[in-house]
Amino acid sequence: MKDIVQHYLATWNATGGERAALLSQHWSTEVAYTDPLAEVSGHEGITAVIDGVHAQFPGFVFTQVGEADAHHHQVRFRWGLGAEGAEPLVIGFDVLVMDEAGRIQDVRGFLDKVPA
Repeated sequence: MKDIVQHYLATWNATGGERAALLSQHWSTEVAYTDPLAEVSGHEGITAVIDGVHAQFPGFVFTQVGEADAHHHQVRFRWGLGAEGAEPLVIGFDVLVMDEAGRIQDVRGFLDKVPA
């Protein structure tokens, strides 16, 4: 189940058709996403949030920070956002809950480090 973290981060890093394919394959159509800055649902809502992050932080990438911890149908992990190969400018913590098919159904996100 920890592979879903890599698919999740790949979705955040992808654009266009690649992102649409990742959403279709790894995310429930009824996904709910909540973090301190957004509360959206569905693939269109997720796409809008990701597009906003890409606009605010052009060229930055999401990477996993540390190890993921999983049990039952959920996984928690830390992620970083920054220039590739550099120390992350933003660090967060997300919990993903999967549906019975193993797709991301619910995301609860927290921000641990944010630029001023």
